[in-house]
Amino acid sequence: MESRLNARARRRTCTAHIDTELNVTAADSDFYRQFGRSSADICGRSLFDLLHPSAPSVMGRHFRRLAEGRCNRFVERTVGLCAPHRVFSCELTGIAVHDTSDRLVGIVVLVHPDEVPGDTAAEAVNPRDVLLSKLDAQVLEGVASGASTVQLATRLYLSRQGVEYHVGLMLRKLRAPNRAALVARAHSLGMLTVGHWPPRVLPEFVK
Repeated sequence: MESRLNARARRRTCTAHIDTELNVTAADSDFYRQFGRSSADICGRSLFDLLHPSAPSVMGRHFRRLAEGRCNRFVERTVGLCAPHRVFSCELTGIAVHDTSDRLVGIVVLVHPDEVPGDTAAEAVNPRDVLLSKLDAQVLEGVASGASTVQLATRLYLSRQGVEYHVGLMLRKLRAPNRAALVARAHSLGMLTVGHWPPRVLPEFVK
């Protein structure tokens, strides 16, 4: 219990403001530091430029709900892209900001990284020890592209329990607490292609 409380205490919250087009208009210093970029590099850019390529398919629905007034707040897990060539898993909260006529004028974004710099379990994983079967590699590629358990089961001719079993194996092997962290670990270990979509596991990590 004590270690869990300490972990929560170490967890930072980074804040940014985005407009209705999802472009960053302002952010605090922790936000710039977390993404490894300057204010000049971040302000004016789409929030999706700072997130894993799978983010628009999931986050887009949440932001549309905010824009349409169907909700005022959402919480979703995602993977952030931290320059240069690093990633991190996090919890992202979006909060609608309205004017006096109840018109959406912006969104406050809160980013809660799972880990603090220099304290990641990925550092304790030896990339040479991470070899996946062909099936595990296909499951990881699906998870990294944002596919659901049902979609992966259909694509790979597995049961849903079978998909969860293989995901569980990789969570333990990469010492990741959840799917978002699994993708972040795989990227940080150089297991997945960078700059290509959908992501692929590099051959040297497949048995």
